[in-house]
Amino acid sequence: MNALNADLHCHSTASDGTLAPAAVVRRAHANGVDLLALTDHDELLGLPEAMTTAAELGLRFVPGVEVSVSWLDQTLHIVGLGFDPSNGALIEGLGKVRGGRDGRAVLIAAELDRIGIRGSLEGALSYAGNPALVSRAHFARYLVEIGISKNVHDVFLHYLARGKPGYVEHVWATLEDALGWIKGAGGLAVIAHPGRYRLSHAEMDILFDKFRDLGGDAVEVSCGAHDGGQVLAFARLARKFGLMASRASDFHGPEDSPIDLGRAPPLPQDLTPVWSQLI
Repeated sequence: MNALNADLHCHSTASDGTLAPAAVVRRAHANGVDLLALTDHDELLGLPEAMTTAAELGLRFVPGVEVSVSWLDQTLHIVGLGFDPSNGALIEGLGKVRGGRDGRAVLIAAELDRIGIRGSLEGALSYAGNPALVSRAHFARYLVEIGISKNVHDVFLHYLARGKPGYVEHVWATLEDALGWIKGAGGLAVIAHPGRYRLSHAEMDILFDKFRDLGGDAVEVSCGAHDGGQVLAFARLARKFGLMASRASDFHGPEDSPIDLGRAPPLPQDLTPVWSQLI
């Protein structure tokens, strides 16, 4: 079961990916992925196209979403898997989260304008396949286009991360809300790429404990954001808190991602994969 080539976290043009949902599915299939979840940020718009294409290719597919969460003073992400995409409470909740992105985009553009980078909102919109969901990644691609930075990672490092001139604080969903929407729609909840969060060991334990108590199911142990040491570290936390493990590329596009679809390292053999509850 652990040897299954599952990729349970990736993005399309429905949020901040560079490929259309059908193209993501076709690329995953070509890469030998056995089980795929499309998990666009706070958005379900790409799921029908992805599911149709997966069915045509004979690729096992589960509905997914990545919910933006504010916890302590950080933005975290919770992946939902295998839920009912027609669930009203989930749809309404995600709509509220997306509603805050428009205002944040205007504020990011204003901050960049203040340091002499003009036209960034229009530039970001030109990269957004879904105009209702403009993200920092869209701003980053525009800044690369106009020569401000050499790549998207560099833009985040110098302009869009906390403490940098284009960073804008925003309050997203609560952890309780995110898990309530996912679990209420019959899905499984997964802590996405925990190695990316700036949390102390004590804070990470508090997060995992709270997540488990709220009904959380799994943690991304193997993902594009984790090196080998982090895979081992989050495997230990999965065991400690009795959580299942997930595997994911967090693919955003051929030029924007550290690894391709289906290329995350395998899970440690003793962990229970989250897909054991999905297939």
